[in-house]
Amino acid sequence: MISAYRLTNPAAPYRALQRHFPLVMQMAKRDVIGRYRGSFIGLLWSFFNPLLMLAIYTFVFSVIFNSHWNVPGGEHMAYAVILFAGLNINAMFSECANKAPTLIVENTNFVKKVVFPLEILSWSTLGSALFHLLISTVVLIVFELIVQGSVPWTAVMFPIVAIVFLPFVAGTIWLLASLGVFLRDLKQAINVITTILLYLAPVFYPREHIPAAYRELLYLNPLTVIVESSQNVLVWGRMPNWGALGLYALASCLFAWFAFAWFERARKGFADVL
Repeated sequence: MISAYRLTNPAAPYRALQRHFPLVMQMAKRDVIGRYRGSFIGLLWSFFNPLLMLAIYTFVFSVIFNSHWNVPGGEHMAYAVILFAGLNINAMFSECANKAPTLIVENTNFVKKVVFPLEILSWSTLGSALFHLLISTVVLIVFELIVQGSVPWTAVMFPIVAIVFLPFVAGTIWLLASLGVFLRDLKQAINVITTILLYLAPVFYPREHIPAAYRELLYLNPLTVIVESSQNVLVWGRMPNWGALGLYALASCLFAWFAFAWFERARKGFADVL
């Protein structure tokens, strides 16, 4: 039986990560390796996939649609660097959100095991996504060195930006994983929603290109603050907006707690549905 303490303790969503960290790492590693098992070049796909998508998006939006960020010299290459910083954040979130609705359904064997901590499935999914974010960030930094000849020192702040983002992503997985057990159409809806969030975040265009009347509405998108912070520290050499990032961190932690509490209550009905 789930104790009321677990549901009211603010640290509860992170206790499972601390207690079962070796198991979380093992499952995340299995997920990464399993994704590329049997392919000819294996883990190298984790490098080639972001590069391929970067090339396609850059050509379509900067060459065909002539989108730009008012950057001097080598405009297409500079645009690619800015684009990549935003796409990496969206890719991480989309990977987790699109996988979450079927996370419990595809692991029914764990549901039947009373002693298995189902909540760590969220952390292992997040760990796998973090691996791909790390690879993509390394590719971005190397690409930036080639194109611009340097990387701003503020890039060392990127881990802080990523850490602020983690509770929100973990909460999203808990919420969607629990709902996905009862609403099997949720996966199709999430595919659409993650695409909408991509185009309504300042990934392909700067916030200043949005009409002033609608500009602040971009912040209803949970990716906007993180995308802008990533671009600031990785591309522009600016410090993130600490005020906005601090508010985001608070909201992110509150959302994670709410989603975890919902997951813990909903899990009692998983076995009956599955």
